Amino acid sequence: MTETSETPGAYVRGGAAPGHRLRWNKVPEVTAYFWIIKVLCTTVGETAADFLNSNLGMGLTGVSLLMSALLAVVLVVQFRTKAYRPGVYWFAVALISVVGTLISDNLTDNLGVSLTTCTTVFAVALAVVFAIWYRREGTLSIHSIDTVSREAYYWLAVLFTFALGTSAGDLVAEKMALGYWVSVILFGLAIAAVAVAHFALGLNAVLSFWIAYILTRPLGASMGDYLSQPTGDGGLGLGLGTTVTSVLFLAVILALVVYLSMTRKDVTESERELSLQ
Repeated sequence: MTETSETPGAYVRGGAAPGHRLRWNKVPEVTAYFWIIKVLCTTVGETAADFLNSNLGMGLTGVSLLMSALLAVVLVVQFRTKAYRPGVYWFAVALISVVGTLISDNLTDNLGVSLTTCTTVFAVALAVVFAIWYRREGTLSIHSIDTVSREAYYWLAVLFTFALGTSAGDLVAEKMALGYWVSVILFGLAIAAVAVAHFALGLNAVLSFWIAYILTRPLGASMGDYLSQPTGDGGLGLGLGTTVTSVLFLAVILALVVYLSMTRKDVTESERELSLQ
């Protein structure tokens, strides 16, 4: 599921003010690498949130505040970059995955909000972000994240996709009692259906992308829970634990990000040429 790249905008010396286009897009090209790292980040978001909550002794609220502060710092760095930088971008995605999970967990565990309500609220919030983004910018394409305002809408939408996906994944796997492995299959089939609708039936590329992007969150979350949760005595997982699962997936993410930083395979040809000027 890819989108047609737009022509890079004009360069703004010293940074980009709202409404002024940057020279480069701030989001990677949608390739197989993009989807692989995205799913890995969603899995890490689920397992790392569980690990931090149970091992740091800070409580769910304390961990949420700590990770939110770290995310804010990384996003400041991301906004200050003038072009896509794999390390910064994917670090932000991994952190926003953790924070999105913690937001959902806080609502359900600390405030007693039901998974059904959380899923509905996050779905509505995401729809509102998309509506405002499209009304103000005229596009939801990730190939036009080249202004400060568009980047702000993009990251806000990404945050809500992670929070929504966490709630929806838990709703299907736990409240509906389908189990984690069945949930992985279910969400995987849903993503496959979107791919068929896009490539075979001509479903709009931008719409296809965002539907798939939303669905990868509960897919990765269910995968993370399945790998980390205990086996036997009513356990539903493989029993690898949150530490092993998180470290394993983080290692793969790091390897892929280093590879992309060196090869630039997730950058469009036009932007490669611009970077050499």
